[in-house]
Amino acid sequence: MQTFARGTSVYLNHHTIIIVFFVLFSSLFASIVMAESTGAATVSSEAKVHIIYTEKPTDEEPKTYHLRTLSSALGSEEAAKDALIYSYKEAASGFSAKLTPEQVTEISKQPGVIQVVPSQTYQLHKPGGGGFKLT
Repeated sequence: MQTFARGTSVYLNHHTIIIVFFVLFSSLFASIVMAESTGAATVSSEAKVHIIYTEKPTDEEPKTYHLRTLSSALGSEEAAKDALIYSYKEAASGFSAKLTPEQVTEISKQPGVIQVVPSQTYQLHKPGGGGFKLT
């Protein structure tokens, strides 16, 4: 118990301390997330990995179709081969490629491109300190 002026007493039990800690931690976390999202709004010309979902090709191999689509946006087959990371063809049609923001805009305009999303890696924590990575 702590006594303040005019005889006011404040009791802090462990529940109150936990609540105060949670509120402070939540505020800090929200500040960090907002700062990161604000920083993400800045345009960077650095190439980052994106997943490009496309229509399923009917008249050619998926990788050939993906390279042709990427070549149209990047200007050459050589640039497309350098940027292409993986060609998806089983569960969905699409590919992953390392693209600058300008290239993302250009590939989004290509016929057959359904969606372009940045690739993200998530770290799942498990008890005991280990973790799993999802990409």
